[in-house]
Amino acid sequence: MKHNIKLKISILFILLTILFLLLFVPFRTTLVFYKENTDKIEAFLPLQKRDTFQIIFTHSIHLTDVIEKYMVMSNHDIKQYEIVYEEFGIGMPSNALEGEEFHYEDGKYHITELDNIFPSMNIRNGKTVSENRLVWGDNDEHLVYFNEYFEPGAWFKLKVENLSLWQAMKGVRIHE
Repeated sequence: MKHNIKLKISILFILLTILFLLLFVPFRTTLVFYKENTDKIEAFLPLQKRDTFQIIFTHSIHLTDVIEKYMVMSNHDIKQYEIVYEEFGIGMPSNALEGEEFHYEDGKYHITELDNIFPSMNIRNGKTVSENRLVWGDNDEHLVYFNEYFEPGAWFKLKVENLSLWQAMKGVRIHE
């Protein structure tokens, strides 16, 4: 009888340990949208190391799309590797810096070979022109508008982090 109770307690302990690990140990690499300067997860997008994503916004002055391309680094930094835009003007570079490449293709300016590394980024969903989009996938096949998840004018700290199942349940998973 004592052996049976010890076995049941051992099994219960193992099951509780497994449940704890599944719920609270961060394991899923994600692009996390934290509300402003808080630790409140507004939304997240599961990604893997070396995955790419794009943030597309409509420039508030010339009203053309600006595409910023990023890659998830193995240390969870975010690397900007390309920017694509249609018009020069306020906030748009007029040429490439040393080590970068500047070219014109299909009516758009491209600056490639960027090596801008960010541990996090502050971004804002457009308020005046609220057409910001997030693109991801092997062939950039997934696209969502920020307005599907965020209020116009809202701002976020964007980070790549491992989330636990418990943390993921606090935010909204971004999906197509």
